[in-house]
Amino acid sequence: MDAVKVIEIKKSVFADNDADAALLRNELKQKRVYLLNLMSSPGSGKTTTLIRLINLLKDKIRIAVMEADIDSDVDAVKIKEATGIPSIQLHTGGMCHLDAEMTRQGLANVPMEGVDLVILENVGNLVCPAEFDTGAVRNAMILSVPEGHDKPLKYPLMFSICDMVVINKMDVAPYFDFDLEKCKEYVRMRNPRAKVLPICAKTGEGVEALAAWLLEDVRAWQQ
Repeated sequence: MDAVKVIEIKKSVFADNDADAALLRNELKQKRVYLLNLMSSPGSGKTTTLIRLINLLKDKIRIAVMEADIDSDVDAVKIKEATGIPSIQLHTGGMCHLDAEMTRQGLANVPMEGVDLVILENVGNLVCPAEFDTGAVRNAMILSVPEGHDKPLKYPLMFSICDMVVINKMDVAPYFDFDLEKCKEYVRMRNPRAKVLPICAKTGEGVEALAAWLLEDVRAWQQ
């Protein structure tokens, strides 16, 4: 029996996407537009965090949001109603992630000439979104306390690509036996360069520090 022919497509698909992402990032640099790719599990508090963050920043820089989901426009509507900034919904057609081309299609519907910062709220999971470069300037992710402090050990790629790891729902840490220092240690194992910031989006604790980090990075990108 002849051997089964195996065609390695994963590398070439990712290589093509990486090239597209690098091109998109360069185009954004020329336009002085900063793209933040925000990832997390469902229920981590991404949208609540974004609302807090945007309301702290919207009088300092011009912001737009792209909400990616398999279906529905719930988050985009919520963002627009709570902040008043432009917000569009991206439907992925069943895909569990966004790649550079899908991101580019979304950006085509954003008023780029009047925006400093575009926040992409990626599809909610810790696996697929980590595999695809969207062309973002920075990757950030939110880990919520109920998920456990061991998640960096279980989802290494996600934590290895993130520049900022936000730990949300710190107000309930005592009820979930969440060890912040252990979590930080595990993040450093995956990515020594990542910043780790504990917050509580519900109360606003720590969100000002997140806003300061992002504002500084946006301004540096625009230089």
